[in-house]
Amino acid sequence: MSPLPMFGWLHIARLGLVQACMGAVVVVTTSTLNRIMVVELALPAMLPGFLVGFHYLVQMVRPRMGFGADQGRRCTPWMMGGMFVLALGGFLASLATVWMGQELSHGIALAVLAFTLIGFGVSACGTSLLVLMSKRVADARRAPAATAVWMMMIVGFAVTAITVGKLLDPYSPARLLEISGGLSLLVVLISCLSLWNLEGPVDSAASAATDLPHSLEMAAVSLQKQQEKRQGFKKTLHMVWSEPQAKAFTVFVFLSMLAYSSQDLILEPFAGALFGLTPGETTQLSGLHHSAVLCGMLAVALAGSGRVAGRLGSIQSWMVGGCGVSALAMLGLCLAAAYGPPWPLKPNVFLLGVANGAFSIAAIATMMRLATQGGEQHAGTRMGLWGASQAIAFGLGGLLGTAASDLAYFVLGEQGTAYAFVFGFECVMFVMAAACAVWVGRYDLQKALQRHPSPVVSPRKDLIHEY
Repeated sequence: MSPLPMFGWLHIARLGLVQACMGAVVVVTTSTLNRIMVVELALPAMLPGFLVGFHYLVQMVRPRMGFGADQGRRCTPWMMGGMFVLALGGFLASLATVWMGQELSHGIALAVLAFTLIGFGVSACGTSLLVLMSKRVADARRAPAATAVWMMMIVGFAVTAITVGKLLDPYSPARLLEISGGLSLLVVLISCLSLWNLEGPVDSAASAATDLPHSLEMAAVSLQKQQEKRQGFKKTLHMVWSEPQAKAFTVFVFLSMLAYSSQDLILEPFAGALFGLTPGETTQLSGLHHSAVLCGMLAVALAGSGRVAGRLGSIQSWMVGGCGVSALAMLGLCLAAAYGPPWPLKPNVFLLGVANGAFSIAAIATMMRLATQGGEQHAGTRMGLWGASQAIAFGLGGLLGTAASDLAYFVLGEQGTAYAFVFGFECVMFVMAAACAVWVGRYDLQKALQRHPSPVVSPRKDLIHEY
């Protein structure tokens, strides 16, 4: 266990501000600039789609970023450095968008550089933030803390989108650069203030412990770190990947996030094409889904809080159940695609949102727990591996969701069947993700039995109690 003190709610709120700052930069690059490229500049929608997908591809460096944080022992420099790079990338993305109106090829080249910086910045800051939370947030607070931080990020999305939208009207290239530059400076300033002395003097906490056992433990950890530096990143990553539970959780993250993101770009077109909803009504349907996601997050936060922890089910059971109910909701959307307007679409979408929010926050809480379970010296590498898996899934999800619906329509020749095919694919992904979540829980059970072997209580009873 780390000798450092655990974070209180004020510390968690400060980390939430950093997460909100990350969201503020990303939402402008993925929504506002997207619209300007397609509408004002009349460029193909594939261009912003490629740039957003490319920034997810860049996030495959997350394991390397986490490894660097492991070696440095401190997460603050990586978070602050990542925020600087992210803010710079956000401003350059706006500059590139303006430049596209004059020199298209030069603007695209600058945009590729900008989204590369955005990917690096998100990787460095986001991975290190989760590592710090995994090390300094107590077990009883992990689910509520994850909910609080992610809700602050969503608030950052909403506030930034609304504010930038109002300030940007009427649109002009100069106005876009002014707003983007001001936003980049603001998020860096807020992040600096939020991270100031947050992590504390790590070395002094270690030196304050004078007992011999702890001194020997610190010496062993220091020796292990020196050995890992000589081994290098590849051997460390191979060591983490060889851990069965880390590998199982990586597969779970990929499958669940692939299913989660695949429906994001086709839900509104589906509702408009088969249920005859207007653009405003489909936007409201998307808002209903996001509101339900927040409800699911709050439910898991309540279930994992100290006072009622365990009474409403374990975090593990919420992770498994959330994926299972998400699969059920996706099956409902398959039936909606087959039967059309008689199907209760809004309750179906609300159920999907609640289940999505439940499993996502349960997964983040589990991620924070597992990151340090095999020793804090590899926490960053583990977190980076899972972050890379999530980024790849998100990048593929948007592409596969739209491409699969188009392909199915081309082959099958009927729109409802095409959407049913895609929703059925996502249903299968959620079922497989639920199975992987059970797989992750079985390793916890095995470790618990190894620590506390009992001839009286059978593994089957423990497993029933856990789920």
